[in-house]
This record gives sequence, C-alpha cells and structure tokens, in this order.
Amino acid sequence: MKSTGSYFFAWLAAAGLAFVLAFAAPNERRVMGRLPAFMAQTLDHQRLVAVPAGLHADRTLVLITFQKDKRGHIDSWIQGLNLKNDPSIAWLRMPVLGEPGNAAARSAVVSKLLRHYPEAAERAKLVPVFADKTGFIRSAGLGSTDQVYAVVINREGEVLARAEGQFDADKAQALRETLLAENLRVAGGQGLTVPSVK
Repeated sequence: MKSTGSYFFAWLAAAGLAFVLAFAAPNERRVMGRLPAFMAQTLDHQRLVAVPAGLHADRTLVLITFQKDKRGHIDSWIQGLNLKNDPSIAWLRMPVLGEPGNAAARSAVVSKLLRHYPEAAERAKLVPVFADKTGFIRSAGLGSTDQVYAVVINREGEVLARAEGQFDADKAQALRETLLAENLRVAGGQGLTVPSVK
C-alpha cells in the first residue's frame, strides 16, 4: 500500500508540472501564424488596401482560397455566416494567386475575376493577392493550398482563429465569437476566450 504522503507528493509534482507548462507553452497567436503585410487593390479598383494594418476593423474575417475550384467552399462561408447582410462582421474574400510574371498576365487574371464577379458588392469585398503561395501559407500558419481557410486577423496580421474547409456551424460560431470579442472588450464586457478551430 502506498502512503498518503506519496499520493500528496505525486499530486504536488503533477500540479507543479502543469503550472510550469502553463507558462512555458507558446501563446495562441504565435502558434497560429501571421498574415504577411502587403498592398492590394479591391477588385472594384475603388480602394487600395494595406493588409493588415489598413483594414477598417480591429478584427477582420478573411476567406482565403488558393484554387478557383474551391470558390464554392468560400461561398458556403459567406452564405452560412450571412456575411452579405451582417454589417457587424468586417470581412474580405482573398484569392491568393501565384505571381503571373508580368503586367499583361496579371491584367488577364484580373479580367477573368471581373467576369466571374460582376456585382459591385462582390468586387468591393474581393482582394486578389499575387504572391508566392508557399510563403503565404507558411507565414499565415495554414496547412496547404488544397483547403480554403476562414481566418480572423487583427491589424497586426495575427491569426486569432481559423477554420478550414466548407462552412460548419460550430466552427462559424467560434469564429464569430473571436470576431466580436474585441467589440465586447471595447464596450466594457469581459471578452471571450475562444480556442482555434481546425
């Protein structure tokens, strides 16, 4: 039989280890990634955007895709979160495209996007990014170009929450809570602690 003292010391050791790990573990922001800083123009050519510092809101939902055949997945997030009708959420659609190499090729890509997104409201929310996809993925802490990502970023570009794949109500709720947490703090609320969603 073990004595009460040995159980006490085992508990004390476990509690001490938990305490040390709580302070030694990296924080959520470092683990999740950081959106690279860049200048881009909305598809409607009405606004030049300094991402992330020049975004209008403290927290913005960014819907990222790397492949045009995944547009439906992004549309599922737009519809599922009712983004076109909910002004409480600042959001952007961000296709990350490879650098085409010259101005003529870039113009051709933009022309295709303009044909695909004829509505002014869609164009105002779409920010095409011409960049090295691998570097973008690495910096933002994303998995691969095979998925679409819904990420919440702040003006420093820190990824505060992320979900991948098609719309999911549980993931959407966690993203919404992260988006609105800053508004609650500013209004005097306690804020929310929301884990990342994968």
